[in-house]
Amino acid sequence: PTPTCLAISTLLMEDMEAVPKHCPGTESEDAGKTSACEGCPNQQLCSSGKANEPDPDLPLIEEKMKDIKHKILILSGKGGVGKSTFTTNLARGLGQNEELEIGVVDIDICGPSSLKMFGVEEEEVHSSSSGWSPVYVDDNICLMSVGFLLPNPDDAVIWRGPKKNGLIKKFLKDVDWGKLDFLLVDTPPGTSDEHLSVVQLMMSSGVDGCIIVTTPQEVSLLDVRKEISFCRKVNLPIIGVVENMSGFICPNCKKSSDVFPATTGGARALSEEMGVPLLGSIGIDPRVGMCCDKGESIFDVAKDSLVLDQYNAIISKIQASLQSSSAQKE
Repeated sequence: PTPTCLAISTLLMEDMEAVPKHCPGTESEDAGKTSACEGCPNQQLCSSGKANEPDPDLPLIEEKMKDIKHKILILSGKGGVGKSTFTTNLARGLGQNEELEIGVVDIDICGPSSLKMFGVEEEEVHSSSSGWSPVYVDDNICLMSVGFLLPNPDDAVIWRGPKKNGLIKKFLKDVDWGKLDFLLVDTPPGTSDEHLSVVQLMMSSGVDGCIIVTTPQEVSLLDVRKEISFCRKVNLPIIGVVENMSGFICPNCKKSSDVFPATTGGARALSEEMGVPLLGSIGIDPRVGMCCDKGESIFDVAKDSLVLDQYNAIISKIQASLQSSSAQKE
């Protein structure tokens, strides 16, 4: 890592270290009152109850987000369904239109893979008077991830909720995103602190909704139902569900074979059951994985892949959904 990257990383770690390891959380009745709170600079604030008041950083986040037209969270109930791969290819697919500006923020803090998939592992984050500058992976696609701030890419990030939440807030209020047409938020699997934080911090600045990624088998769909329940409880609109790894596409004959059988009907049946839109299905093309490993764009490397048609169809549905929502608000 370069001196600039190390300096930013050091400042970040110092801020994160200010959070006690066993912090009960500001919403707890024990906030500011347990032994874990001793020595914390916010102990008096938490014990007074003022920590439950509106976050004073929300106006700063709204200011940073005001020039971003569409903000979309990418969720998955289960890990390993290809959520980060989908986020990467969605950004690259949208970026085919050179008139669009795309941003990606990777808040999968314990497993940041966006750097590898976008091929920017050697890049660094720069800081200026206007904030941190995201790394441009293409002329119209930029990225921010904790991976840029780690001294060693093999280092494990072993943080509790308050530290993770603090970093997410920094990504939203301290990064100079500028004018974007889309900001895609790549989240970790499940419904944990990171999801609650990003929803609460971004809701006032206008989140268009979320896309939930799954695979066809029931073991994945079980957790998608929980994800849908989470979204409804926090009033997060669901743009739709995407079924990833929906059959292996032979690169020779172009026929599809089921690798993960949809024993209960897959994402289509789940969408009908839960009353959420199905945006589409994406098959398995080995070249997608190869491109992610090499940091290349599938849209450039394998222009004959049926996967590209599937992504483009999903992008069209997303854009149609956003236009429809905008029209209803007007």
